Amino acid sequence: MAEKIKLLIVDDEVKFLESIAQRLEMRGFDVTKATNGERALDEARKSKFDVALLDLRMPGMNGVEVLGVLKKEHKYIEAIILTGHGSIDSAVECTKLGAFDYLPKPYELEKLLEVLQKAYEARLRKKFALDEVRMAKIQELAAGSSPLTILREMSKLDDGEK
Repeated sequence: MAEKIKLLIVDDEVKFLESIAQRLEMRGFDVTKATNGERALDEARKSKFDVALLDLRMPGMNGVEVLGVLKKEHKYIEAIILTGHGSIDSAVECTKLGAFDYLPKPYELEKLLEVLQKAYEARLRKKFALDEVRMAKIQELAAGSSPLTILREMSKLDDGEK
C-alpha cells in the first residue's frame, strides 16, 4: 500500500482491540482505536477515516448506532461489522444502514485483510465518481461563466463535501 489506509477500530474488548490493531498496523494500516461508540464518533469527527471496523455489541452506543451516525456524517467511509454475536436480523439491519460487510468473530486474518482492501477500493470508487461529476460541472461553468460566478459555484460544490 503506497498510502496507508486510515482505519478506525471500535471494540469494547480491550485485549481483542489491542491484538487486532497491532496485527493490522504490522500490515501497514494507520489504526486508531476506540473502546466505545461515543469515543469512536469523537475520533471520526477529528480525523477522516477510510474504513471503520465495528464491534456489534458494546455497552452504551452499540455498533449499529455507531454505523448509522458514521454513514450520515461521513460521506465516503466504509464500515465493516466484526462480531461474535451475529444474527441474520442484525446483518440485514447493518446492510440496510450501509455496512460494507458483516464478519464473524473469531476472524480469519487473510479474509479480514481482503475485505478491508475491498472496502477501501469501494470508498475510492465512490469518491472518484463524485469527483468526476464535480469536474464536469466546473468545466461546464468555465465554458460560459464569469470568473466570479465560477468561484461562487465552486464554493457551493466545496461546501457539499463538508
